[in-house]
Order: sequence, then C-alpha cells, then structure tokens
Amino acid sequence: MSNETSKQFLEELLITPSPTGYEKEGVKVWKTYVDQFSDEVVTDAYGSCAAKINTSGDVATVLLEAHCDEIGMVVQHITDQGFVYVNKLGGSDSTIARAKKVYIHNKKGRVVGVTGNTAIHLQTTKNGGGKEPAWKEIYVDIGVSSKEEALEMVQIGDPITYATDSEFLNDEILTGRALDNRIGGFIIAEALRRISEKKKDLKVNVIALNSVQEEVGGFGARMMSYRFMPDVALVTDVTHATDTPGIDQKENGTVLLGKGPTIQHGGANHPKVVDFLEEICEKAKIEVQHEATSVRTGTDTDSIFYQQTGIPSALISLPLRYMHSPVELCSMEDVEKLVTIMVEAVMAMRPDQTFSVFDE
Repeated sequence: MSNETSKQFLEELLITPSPTGYEKEGVKVWKTYVDQFSDEVVTDAYGSCAAKINTSGDVATVLLEAHCDEIGMVVQHITDQGFVYVNKLGGSDSTIARAKKVYIHNKKGRVVGVTGNTAIHLQTTKNGGGKEPAWKEIYVDIGVSSKEEALEMVQIGDPITYATDSEFLNDEILTGRALDNRIGGFIIAEALRRISEKKKDLKVNVIALNSVQEEVGGFGARMMSYRFMPDVALVTDVTHATDTPGIDQKENGTVLLGKGPTIQHGGANHPKVVDFLEEICEKAKIEVQHEATSVRTGTDTDSIFYQQTGIPSALISLPLRYMHSPVELCSMEDVEKLVTIMVEAVMAMRPDQTFSVFDE
C-alpha cells in the first residue's frame, strides 16, 4: 500500500468504533475520505453511506459493497454496586469476553472499563476451568462503587467495544479488532479512488456502499440496494482462513492466508457474474481461491441479490484468521489483490452490461 493517504485512512478507519446499530463515527470517517474523489455521496436514515462516480444516466450501474459495523457488547444492567452487566451485539463470543479492557461509548465520549474475571485461585470447578460463560455472567468494572456513580458515566443501551489497536506484525500481516469488516470498507473506498483516476475510460456508473447492521441481519444493505437497484453488485466481506491449527478443512474448506481472495460459488452468487470475475482474474493473472456456498453466504450478498426483480451479485471474500475476536488477522497482499479485482472488473464492464443465466 504505497499511497500514504490511503494508509492513514485505513488506520483511522480501523481504530474508530462502529458497533452494529451505532455506526455513525465509523461512517463519518469513511464518508470524509470518499468525498474527495466521488461525484456524489449520500446517506440514508439509518446511516449507510454511498459514494457515486457518474458517467451517464443511460448506462449500467455497478455496486461495490461492504458493511461498516463491528460486533461488540451493550450495557444491559447496572447493579447497586456499580457493576455493568452486558449483552452481545452481533456474533460476539462470550468465551473471550472476560479479562479484557473495553470502552463503553456514551453520548459524550467513552468510559474505560475491564471485563471481570475471577482469579484462578478463587475459581471453583463450577464457575471456572474454562467453562463457556453465559452473556448474563459477563460484567464490566468501571471503578465505581455504586449504581448512582455508574449512571453518571454510562446508561442502559450504551455500546461497548474491545480496547484493541491495529498493528502490523510485519510488512504484510495486519492484526486488529474489527477487520471484519472495516477492511472491506477500505477495499471498496480504495477501489473507487483508483476507478476515479481512470474515469475517462470508465463506461458504467459506480456506487460504493458502506452498509450498516450486517452483523444483525444485513439490514443496511437491504435498504440501499432496494433504493439504487444496480445492474450488478460486487460484494466483499471476510471469510474464514482455515490454515490454523484445529480447523477441519474437509468440513470448512481450504482457504489459505496470503493466497488471494476467494470467489464464492452457488447460492446468491450469480453464475454469470462469477464467470465474469474468473475471466478478469485469469486475464490479470490474479491468484484467487474458491469457496462453495451451502445455503447462505452469511454476508450482505444474501440481502442484496433478491431485491425487486433481482440484482446479479457475487461475493469476493478476504481470508481472515480469528474472526469475531479482538485479534483478527489478514494479509495486505490479499487486500491489494481484492482491490485490483474490483477495479479491473468495473473497468471491463460495457455500457449495456447485463447478466442473465441464459446468456450464452
């Protein structure tokens, strides 16, 4: 990633909290960046943001989509002693929730706390020993001694994120909280920036969409794709890299970190759009991997493809280790390849581009 401005944008995007249902601050960072090279930027009532590059009203429109929200927790109850009990936002994992530094985000800023963890010396067989805790057992200590003190700092409904920074382990490997799917927001923004530099050769209209509330049902993508009804959608999200110890590749497929993005087959993925992407990758000599969809992709692709009369869609995923944890990990080589695929695909589309399963 040679562009210094792009690198700074990525760093700011990764550290800005954007828990599902509370995405405003993260969307503001994304919007400020894409404003610089877009013809138009629009938002909707719930906070999804779309940046457009327009060539003509009479040509096809392609949508590049990624969700902006991250998993987290939310304040659910405050005890008389001032301990803050929580519930999950999205697919958070209770087994890694204890003994962590967290931020509770209130209307004025943030409150630092820690999730309680009984010392191993004091644990009993019943409540310790690695047992998976229920969410009702997870609490945050914010250093107060009464409910009244706590309510001066937080309130029911305040979102919570882990206090984890992003960091490069080396030149290519990035780790951090919420790479799922803030890295996707970076990818579509970077693709749009590069497309804007080639606008004189662009033959279609382009919309980059950063959607809210994917982690709880893909709702932001539903709203905006219904609104725009593009002719084709290229969606990006993370997928499980299955190259770490303890993962059965026969059951979960083989996806390797650093060996390129994955193209999904089946389900919401339109076969002709998939064929088109494979041709693009072959022509550009971009290494990709392949995944099969069983019932659902588990991404915003599932929310986009069926709108109105159907939007031909395809999912291009970024391999990610340790998904839904504070230490997610990806390869910037894979990120660069995914950006290139999106740029090359958009630039190859015709003004009258359509996709039908009956096309020969």
